[in-house]
Amino acid sequence: MGNAKNLAFWAILILLLVTLFSVFQDGSGSGSGRSTSFSEFLNSVDQGEVKKATIDGEQITYETLAGERLTTIQPPGSDVTGELRQSGVDFEAVPQEQGGFLSTLGFWLPMLIIFGIWIYFLNRMQSGGRGAMGFGKSKAKLLTERTGKVTFDEVAGIDEAKEELEEIVEFLRDPQKYSRLGGKIPKGALLVGPPGTGKTLLARAIAGEAGVPFFTISGSDFVEMFVGVGASRVRDMFEQAKKNAPCIVFIDEIDAVGRHRGAGYGGGNDEREQTLNQLLVEMDGFEANEGVILIAATNRPDVLDPALLRPGRFDRQVVVPNPDIGGREKILAVHARKVPLAPNVDLKVIARGTPGFSGADLANLVNEAALMAARADKRLVTMEDFELAKDKVMMGPERRSMIMTEKEKTLTAYHEAGHAVVGLNVPSHDPIHKATIIPRGRALGLVLSLPERDHLSQTREQLTSKIAMAMGGRVAEEIVFGEDQVTNGAASDIQQVSRIARAMVTQFGMSEKLGAIDYANEQDSYLGNFQAGGKISGNTQKIIDEEVKRLVDEGYQTAKKVLTEKRDDLERLAQGLLEYETLTGDEIARVLAGEKLDRSDDSGVPPATSGGGHAAIPKAGKPKRGDDGLEGGPAPQPT
Repeated sequence: MGNAKNLAFWAILILLLVTLFSVFQDGSGSGSGRSTSFSEFLNSVDQGEVKKATIDGEQITYETLAGERLTTIQPPGSDVTGELRQSGVDFEAVPQEQGGFLSTLGFWLPMLIIFGIWIYFLNRMQSGGRGAMGFGKSKAKLLTERTGKVTFDEVAGIDEAKEELEEIVEFLRDPQKYSRLGGKIPKGALLVGPPGTGKTLLARAIAGEAGVPFFTISGSDFVEMFVGVGASRVRDMFEQAKKNAPCIVFIDEIDAVGRHRGAGYGGGNDEREQTLNQLLVEMDGFEANEGVILIAATNRPDVLDPALLRPGRFDRQVVVPNPDIGGREKILAVHARKVPLAPNVDLKVIARGTPGFSGADLANLVNEAALMAARADKRLVTMEDFELAKDKVMMGPERRSMIMTEKEKTLTAYHEAGHAVVGLNVPSHDPIHKATIIPRGRALGLVLSLPERDHLSQTREQLTSKIAMAMGGRVAEEIVFGEDQVTNGAASDIQQVSRIARAMVTQFGMSEKLGAIDYANEQDSYLGNFQAGGKISGNTQKIIDEEVKRLVDEGYQTAKKVLTEKRDDLERLAQGLLEYETLTGDEIARVLAGEKLDRSDDSGVPPATSGGGHAAIPKAGKPKRGDDGLEGGPAPQPT
């Protein structure tokens, strides 16, 4: 259709040029020669000097006996045919219909050209160049990656998910291997996982490995402001897929169109619901779509409609989680292929120090390390670059240009020392990796605790220890400077402990008064198509608030007890932070033991160490940055 529109545009343009050429050519043919007066023409006729004449309306073109060609205009109402006949001049008249046609064409042609150009650009603007009549056409793109092709060799850290999808690719290559035993190819596979874990990368790898047509589209491309457009695009997409079967269709962020029906406004007339209904019918309706495999990705499987998730539509739900330590090492190796690494770089150590990182986080870490090495004009990326990059990614960039008064630095040092001392003395807490009073990101200081291994679950003791450590900064300010000098630096700590305590009470069932009941999702639970439960009663909400306050108060009292008993450790660590600004875990242990640190060989930059004074290398997860300045250790998500 686009070729026809281009052809029409060029046809109109050529017609215009031909018409203009004809007009000028005609004018040049009939109007050539010297112009004379009408009286001179009559004198020439009377004297017998005119050999031949042509009458074209009011214009008379005549040729003299000398061979000269002249033109003149006769007055309105005059008739020279009599004089020409008496003088024996050979003359002829030109029909006036030609002039009428040209004048009519000259009047309408500019309007037709303007209208044609307007239609052309209107069609180009609508629907991304698809034209006004293509508004309901599918926006799915046929992916043919000749360069930058991704294969399964470049997907690491998610072996189980890769195996599930490799089977689909193998089925497309050799269907008889499975069909001879009665097996049928899955109609759909749903990739579920947190952001940045590699769902879209897996889809690109399928496109690179399958060797069949691969259509890709986003869930938001279906939904428009006009009702029915999304359903039309779904139909058109599957029609294209059937013509290219066997093929794969990949829908990214399918939650944009696959949400629960009946939960929005508009009821059955809602555009999104009509689009979803059409998608359900096309995937598994009255007519089967043989050879069309639908692969979709989302990080919100909880909002998808149950009819979309049933077998026969999405036969498989492939979980793409954050990688474990082995997966992180493989991912780092993939991203480090194009980076020249120094001999001292150990990817396994980096992998152990980044639990909780997704594939996208690790790619960003490698890129930041390469940028830091380039900024320092290095030829190779060293382990120190990776450590600095990890600190930047976890804690934010340093703000050394920020001017702090001595009082603010002192208060920050005691605040962070309070976090660290409590963290080292509570029953169950991750080892301290690093403490700093250099402003990073939005925080004036930070204590980073990193686990020795990946945590799959957390105990009540671990959660209460985190609450106590988070309250250590506020308690240290009260003990050293007095309650009247307490600052707002503990705002992020208070947010953290409130979130942990509320999750313990409402989600984890760690309150004896409330029991093992999920109060957090009470309003989001569904039974069939109607909402179950409802708002929490006022009495229950009061008990929840009391239990949250009790857990926070217990953490506060634990921190106060530890810092009162370990006041000397608090003083030593605070003075160490004021002197060195940044201390690693090993250096914190040495400062608390009363040892003097020697930094003559590293220009004041702390070396990359294991931290925390523990045997294993306790580097892990990304802390949540504070909002108001003084940061108090990591802020894990309670869910």
